[in-house]
Amino acid sequence: MKRKSVYLYLLGLLLFSVACTGNFRDYNTDLSGITDDDLIIDDNGYGIRLGIIQQGIYFNYDYGKGKNWPFQLIQNLNADMFSGYMHDGKPLNGGSHNSDYNMQDGWNSAMWTHMYSYIFPQIYQSENATRNTHPALFGITKILKVEAMHRVTDYYGPIIYKNFANAEKHYRPDKQEDVYYEFFNELDSAVVALTNYIDEKPESNGFARFDILLDGKYPSWVKFANSLRLRLAMRLASVAPDKAHAEIQKIKENGYGFFEAETGGVFVSTKSGYTNPLGELNRVWNETYMSANMESILTGYNDPRLEIYFEPCMDEALKGQYRGIRQGTCFAHSHYSGLSKLFVKQDTDTPLMTASEVWFLRAEAALRGWTDEDEEACYRNGVTTSFHQWGIYGVEDYLKSELTASDFIDTYDEENNIEARCKVTPKWNPQDDKETKLEKIITQKWIAMFPEGCEAWTEQRRTGYPRLFPVRFNHSRSGCIDTEIMVRRLNFPGTLQTEDSEQYSALVEALGGDDHGGTRLWWDTGNNNLE
Repeated sequence: MKRKSVYLYLLGLLLFSVACTGNFRDYNTDLSGITDDDLIIDDNGYGIRLGIIQQGIYFNYDYGKGKNWPFQLIQNLNADMFSGYMHDGKPLNGGSHNSDYNMQDGWNSAMWTHMYSYIFPQIYQSENATRNTHPALFGITKILKVEAMHRVTDYYGPIIYKNFANAEKHYRPDKQEDVYYEFFNELDSAVVALTNYIDEKPESNGFARFDILLDGKYPSWVKFANSLRLRLAMRLASVAPDKAHAEIQKIKENGYGFFEAETGGVFVSTKSGYTNPLGELNRVWNETYMSANMESILTGYNDPRLEIYFEPCMDEALKGQYRGIRQGTCFAHSHYSGLSKLFVKQDTDTPLMTASEVWFLRAEAALRGWTDEDEEACYRNGVTTSFHQWGIYGVEDYLKSELTASDFIDTYDEENNIEARCKVTPKWNPQDDKETKLEKIITQKWIAMFPEGCEAWTEQRRTGYPRLFPVRFNHSRSGCIDTEIMVRRLNFPGTLQTEDSEQYSALVEALGGDDHGGTRLWWDTGNNNLE
């Protein structure tokens, strides 16, 4: 079967799953494939549910219909591309699709469908099962809930959150503002549950055998909660600065701190059966390549992470070079198949949060005057930690560099050529204005978070950095997505309009704008409000 036929078949499977499970009110139909017998063997019940959730964040949970292709639709053909990280080298859908803002409902519905069909039901059941009897597992469930669902609201805006499974409230959706405020409440509950449990049983590690994100130690989960709180607080920097500042102050109260060392962070481990779906897309499907933005910035900076993130071109004519693909060019050929693929393999652990990201969050908090830390020191620590994470040393020369991004020269069509948009350098200059400093912080954070496109796309939308190349062709419906402002969100699943029009109307009302990719989310103000 030709690859295109396989793709259409998989797309059909997704559309079928949306039709069968897209109705949120049917959440009680457990589609995870877990039986009652599975849950009672060797006290597995709590761990199995938490295992499904951990695998479902960077989605690669096999619920009986195959693996990897859900991830491609959930993340790779959306956030991974919109973030400026990567692009498919094949002309899917004849070359016109999400890349040029001809938004595909079958792709854009995937995050909503899979999270509500397979992951949120397990979160809900885990909360109920652990709330009164297993405080540590209850705390971990809360943290995983926030980590999983902030990715969903950052795709769509309003979501069903506080009223999940609440028929009396008619499963009423929440505005994104309310969702974010509830996230902080959830993290409060998690930290209290975990810290109290640690005080009572400091040597306990009952979750260790089920933990595929951290080291099985409960203090590490409190550190995760703190780091996640910092991430979400900075998301509110422009729209609710007082709330953001207050949440950052809370982190000091428990003393567990953040992820700081290069070995710190949250990674989905592949040592226990989980496989990296991006590795499958990259190594087997040959469908993930370097983006033009990555080429421009990494080659322009002469960044040593280039050779770790990507492979040299396979095309003999480009041997030894690193070349990428520009978004929105509507190509209908396979000439890009010899360009730079990703380093990611099936057994590469999947990053959800790195210590370097946390350092850059701290740098921004210091820049805004919300902490007494030194913004430059945090920035330098962020770059250094990222380098050390990949075994690269000699970072001082890079931190002194005044190189800028390179212009993009397309390998096939000169009409796709474009001048570099990113003008900042790696070198920190204390005399720069705050906006320039923020651009440097976020640009380096963007480089350091690779290849986690969900967070990279969200932060790029929030701040406008790094400055990405616009699409060459914009085929959004009635021009609803501005070429320079770029895509801001994904549409709600199309099946909601026909299968649950009441809920769809409530979601659009909570959005406060039209249901298309040009409508900004609540935290997306278009102004960084640094003064």
